[in-house]
Amino acid sequence: MKRKKKERQQLLIETLEKNPFITDEALAEMFDVSVQTIRLDRLELSIPEVRERIKHVAKERLDEIKALPLEEVIGEIIDLRLDQEAISIMDITEEHVFSRTGIARGHYLFAQANSLAVAIIDDELALTRKATIHFHRQVKAGERVVAKAIVTDSSAKQTVVEVTSKVNQEIVFHGEFMMYRSDSDTN
Repeated sequence: MKRKKKERQQLLIETLEKNPFITDEALAEMFDVSVQTIRLDRLELSIPEVRERIKHVAKERLDEIKALPLEEVIGEIIDLRLDQEAISIMDITEEHVFSRTGIARGHYLFAQANSLAVAIIDDELALTRKATIHFHRQVKAGERVVAKAIVTDSSAKQTVVEVTSKVNQEIVFHGEFMMYRSDSDTN
């Protein structure tokens, strides 16, 4: 059942407050309207496109990354609390996939998770000491990978970071990263 414009726009606002990272395509499907209708609604409501919303939310939520420059992180960090947890997103494009199958190369998923594990460390030097990883399913072009890193254990010289990557709430990758750190003042 199609909603009236005012009702749809109110639901659009509420949906974007809950999930600012949802794409216009997903919104169009959710509200059973065209992508163009969603774009016009956003324009009328002065709601920026998803990339701008991500940048805005990221600026509000990010601690300062110490272990590597932000531009060296694979994916886009949207939430970071040093030595606690972090989230990044990566849209899988044609450059990330095998041309014959359209399936993402595994090293991109690993790189997103590994760079998030490095970025979460509150230290100038953080290196991957050991990683245990599992790929749960193939990721295809056009899918968005959301990786969440959580520090599960920390000592003066080592931090353990668990990273789970999902596509539409389905786990596609999981890794446990043992990270070397130089900081001796860690809790």
